[in-house]
This record gives sequence, C-alpha cells and structure tokens, in this order.
Amino acid sequence: MTGQPKRFYVETLGCPKNQVDSEKLIGTMLADGLTATDDASEADVVVVNTCAFIEDARRESIDTILALDEKRAESSRLVVTGCMAERYGDELASALPEVDLVAGFGVPVVPVGRTTIPVSSTPIPTFDLLNLPRPKSSVPWAYVKIAEGCDRSCGFCAIPSFRGPQRSRDVDAILAEVDQLQVTEIVLVAQDLASYGKDRPDELGAGSIVDLVSKVSARVPWTRLLYLYPSDLSDELIDAILATGVPYFDLSLQHVSKPLLRRMRRWGDGERFLQRIADIRRGEPGATFRSNFIVGYPGETEADHDQLLDFVSEADLDWCGFFAYSPEEGTYAYDLDGAVAPELVRQRLAELTEMQDSITARRRDLLIGSTIEVLVDQPGVARSRREAPEIDGIVEVPSDLAVGEFHEVLVTSALGPDLMADHVGAGVD
Repeated sequence: MTGQPKRFYVETLGCPKNQVDSEKLIGTMLADGLTATDDASEADVVVVNTCAFIEDARRESIDTILALDEKRAESSRLVVTGCMAERYGDELASALPEVDLVAGFGVPVVPVGRTTIPVSSTPIPTFDLLNLPRPKSSVPWAYVKIAEGCDRSCGFCAIPSFRGPQRSRDVDAILAEVDQLQVTEIVLVAQDLASYGKDRPDELGAGSIVDLVSKVSARVPWTRLLYLYPSDLSDELIDAILATGVPYFDLSLQHVSKPLLRRMRRWGDGERFLQRIADIRRGEPGATFRSNFIVGYPGETEADHDQLLDFVSEADLDWCGFFAYSPEEGTYAYDLDGAVAPELVRQRLAELTEMQDSITARRRDLLIGSTIEVLVDQPGVARSRREAPEIDGIVEVPSDLAVGEFHEVLVTSALGPDLMADHVGAGVD
C-alpha cells in the first residue's frame, strides 16, 4: 500500500463484546481521518475482529480472513485482531502469510505513522479497548461493555487466559459512553456482568452493578443485561432489572446436573435455578428468560442429560441455546476423562433443540392477539422487551412505523421465534 490509507472495512465475528471492540477500533480510525466502507474491495485497510471461543468460531475466523484476502485490493492492508490474534498471535502470523498485521487487544490497526486517540489523556490499555473512542450508534440500540476479563475459572473456558482478570470501568466513563451513543436502548455486556466492581473493592465493590443499572436506566428508556452468572443474581439486582421496565434475564447456567456443574467448576444446580426463576416470575409474570447450555462436557452421563431435558421442559424458558463442548488448550477440562462420543453429543443437541424450539414457538403463540410496545430498529423490523437485539426473534411491523421510536402494535401471528404485528385496531386474522 502506498501513501496513507483513506478507507477501512471491519468484519466482526463472535459475541456482542467483540462488536463493542470493533466499534472502538472504528472510532480510532474515524478519528484518524479514515472513512468507513461496506465494500472490502474498496478499502485500504481490511480488519477482521476474530473469535477464538471454540473450534467452530476459530474455523469461521480463518475462513473469513481467507475470503477477505481474496476480495481485497492488492494494495490494501489485511489486519487480524481480536481473540484469535491475542491468543494465537505468533502462530497465526506464521500460518497466514496473507495477513499484513496480527494485532492483539489495544494495538492500533492502522499502519505505522498514524495515531490512535484515546478518550482521555490516560494511556491506551494494553489488554482491552475500554478507553478508546466510539462513534454514535447507527441503530436505536447499542452494547456497552462495563468490564473486561474474568476472575472465574470455569473448566471449559479459556477466556481469562487471553482476556485477563476482570477490570471494571469507572461509572462516569460508562455513563459518558451511554450519553455519547444517543440510543433508545442500552445493552450492558461483560464476561461476568454481575461481578462488576468486585475487582475494585475500595472504589466500587461487590453489588456495584445494582447502582450502575439504576444510573444507566435513568438515561435511556430501555436497559438490558446480558450474561448473568446465577450465583450473583441477588434480590437487589433482580429488583434493579425489574425497575428498568425490561424484565429480561439472561442467565449463564451451562448445565443443571450438580455433579457435572462442579466438574465444570461452576455453582448451582437445577433445583436452585428453577426456584430462582419461579421467584422472579411470581414478582413479574411477564419476565423473559434466556440461557445457554453446554452439551457433551467430559463426564456427562445419560442421567445428566435427562436432568437437563427435565429442566428445559419445566423451566419453560423463552430463549435457549445449546452448544457442543469444545476442548480448549489450557483449560481444566482439556485433559479430563469421560469424553462423550461426538455422535452422542449430536443426538443430545438435536433432542434438546427440538424441545426448546417447541417451547419457544408455544410461548410466542401465546402473544397472538395481544398489544405490545415495540422499538423499531429498521423499517419493518422491531423488538419488544422480550427480544434482545441480534440474538432473539424479531417483531415484523408495518414499514411506515418510524425507526428509533416506540409504537403500540397488535400481534397478529407467529412463526417460530418471530412475531408479526400490525397497527393497533387492524384486527387479528
């Protein structure tokens, strides 16, 4: 590439936390005078923000890098950043000569000679992008990362090894970012959201998430929380979530068999989880629940699987994801005995998915004929309090409803996870 770059393209893979990182990178490049493009072939700098959580994610990252290398201009610069870059930097650089730069967290992705501009005079952190600038959101909602890293030691998770220990952001910095984004809905994210503040006992302390949620909620109509570890779901946090007007609970459960959870190095069991869900529903019958579960963790027996099936049936969750266990180097579970045969894992996944799809469809059907409030994300596409952006189903609405505003609509039909709605008074077919 000759001369200074003018245009950039960013491809983001993985979780919402990665999307926040990408937006911080975009903010630095915009501040450097570059212009974004939606066409990688027109970009001077092509950035791939990778995911390395499980093997499938790493494979998708590699495929995306190679595909963009084929598409990009010969004079452009291909940069790989994100979790794969941090976790496998040297190895990735050796294996992919197509890549011009492998940049770990907090490393500028623009060529040498250009600068990144922090939000304040404090140095750019060496391990995350929390303090970098961010452009105004182009949609009515935005993820806001309130902490980086994780202090837990779950047996299956390698995130602490490359994201580092938990580091909670200052409340003022979070609120300033909320104001800057100018959105209608804020979705708070972190590796371990409810542990916000525990790493800073003198300044914040355990339970700080409650005060933060209240302060964010005072600034935007909707505040949503993703990734809550069940042991930290205190009564105070539940009350704070309900007070936001978005009774949405995304609980990171992973399994329900007590022996298997201990083998995962995690807290809880199915009975405790069911009790907590029931308590919340007694206080707010309209509460929405999401969770994720790992299938095929080493040592998972048929009895463990049956417990999970029973739980899914009884819990009646609105949204649920199931993922095959992926052995990750450097984790406690990597060398554990009791590996589950891949074919058996596939069978268990199919059984659980079929059950949950039926539950989700039934719960969506129950909304037919009701009037709900929705936020329109784009023409014809909206969400109610029950749907997290990019994760859950949507509500199809008339295209004349104003984007970025709330509207009352009548649910006329449902198709799997999605609802169809019309103007109030239009009637139900």
